Amino acid sequence: MTAIELRGVTKEFADVTAVRGLDLTVEEGEVYGFLGPNGAGKSTTIDMVLDLVRPTEGTVRVLGRDATADGVSIRQRTGVLPDGFAVYDRLTGRQHVEFAVRSKEADDDPDDLLDRVGLLGDADRKAGGYSKGMRQRLALAMALAGDPDLLILDEPSSGLDPAGAKEMREIVRTEADRGATVFFSSHILEQVEAVCDRVGILRAGELVAEDSVEGLREAVGGEETLEIAIAGGANGASEAGGAGDAAVDAVRDLDGVSRVDRDGDALVVSCADGAKTRVIGALEDAGVAVADFHTREASLEDLFLAYTEGDAPGEEREGGSDDDAADAEEVDR
Repeated sequence: MTAIELRGVTKEFADVTAVRGLDLTVEEGEVYGFLGPNGAGKSTTIDMVLDLVRPTEGTVRVLGRDATADGVSIRQRTGVLPDGFAVYDRLTGRQHVEFAVRSKEADDDPDDLLDRVGLLGDADRKAGGYSKGMRQRLALAMALAGDPDLLILDEPSSGLDPAGAKEMREIVRTEADRGATVFFSSHILEQVEAVCDRVGILRAGELVAEDSVEGLREAVGGEETLEIAIAGGANGASEAGGAGDAAVDAVRDLDGVSRVDRDGDALVVSCADGAKTRVIGALEDAGVAVADFHTREASLEDLFLAYTEGDAPGEEREGGSDDDAADAEEVDR
């Protein structure tokens, strides 16, 4: 069974189209990372999944049910950690979790849930005195009540220190291992890369990419970043007859090289795997001594920027024009 299925979903607000013709499938038991720049339509999509807003066109099915017809029963089986969660200042942490357990008609021990998120020692404190990170932990404890079939986590690492973020990732994997589906939206791309089975990238209300992180790397050409230390420093090479500048120009023109930047005494080159040898050879031919070099694969941040700040691989609209691009920018507000 699919946990989340959107077909041809469009959502319009007055003169703004927040989501446009969205097709999205999240499989049962999957940890799915949902990414996009501000204004891309992520929050609107989540609100439609939870039936907090209704689509203008298209269908939304969650846990095998129509979201618009069975929203209450869907929410009963769903745990939600919303972005910007607000506590009741006068209630304790335990009282918040007790409320969540009752609302789900579950039989969880609130102390067990608080212990899972590292808040048991602060259970009897008023939540109004909690730090931002503690409030995130509390919201996660409430979302876990009733062993939900679907967890929707919107910016779950917000306010957490590295230890808290690590604990959150471990909880996500534990929930997935017991069979829950996790729909995970975050701006902290390292967190997404660490826990998600697949990633979808939304831009201007449209899904422009969907795959594993490795699959996305292959789709953008399998580029790597080549970091090259220049002996004597890039500035020194430049002073020696302009060799450094000439080398940068020579490398930039090579097949398979998409970008060359200087970073102090180093060059940072974005290139296809097969271009690395040519890059080093071009520098040496230009009289630039290479002290050392190493490569790193494209990070999820690199891939995110490739899909959201330029044309995604294979993304060519029939009859596209500058007007189309302007329309897309207008939507992404």
